[in-house]
Amino acid sequence: MSFRLAAYAVCLEDGHVLLTQHMSGNWTLPGGRVEHAEDPFDTVIREFAEETGCDAVVERLLGVDSRVIPAAAARVGAEHQNVGIFYQVRITGGQLRPEPDGETVESTWTPIPDVASLHRSSLVDIGFALAQTLPVTGHVAPVPVGGLIQH
Repeated sequence: MSFRLAAYAVCLEDGHVLLTQHMSGNWTLPGGRVEHAEDPFDTVIREFAEETGCDAVVERLLGVDSRVIPAAAARVGAEHQNVGIFYQVRITGGQLRPEPDGETVESTWTPIPDVASLHRSSLVDIGFALAQTLPVTGHVAPVPVGGLIQH
C-alpha cells in the first residue's frame, strides 16, 4: 500500500469557491503532498501559492480525512491511503494563473451551486462538508465516489 500525507485549502468568498483544474480534467482544491520535515500548515500555503499564483493565510483548521483508494481505482496501481488535512484560507495577494511547469492548468472562482455539475475530486466534497459543518471532531462521513466524483 502506498501512503500520502497532504494539505488542502478551502477558500470561500461571496458564494464562490476557488478550485483548481488538474491536467486530468478533474477539478480539485488547491493543495498537495507534505514534504519531508515540512509542517502541513506551511504546506497548504506553499501549495496554494504554487498552484494558484496567490498568497494566502490560514484562518482555521477544518479537519482531517483519511481514505483508502482501492488498487483498481488508484493511479499507482496498488491500494493507496491518502490522509488530507483541510484548512480554511483567505487570499492576501497575488493574481490567479496556471501553475508553471505543474499539473494545475487553471484556477477559478466557481459559484458554489455549480460545483455539483463538475467532474471533481472527492476532496472538494470533503472540504465543503468540513467548511459547512465545522464538526467538533474535525471528521466527516466518507464521501461516496462515482459519477462526477472521483478519487
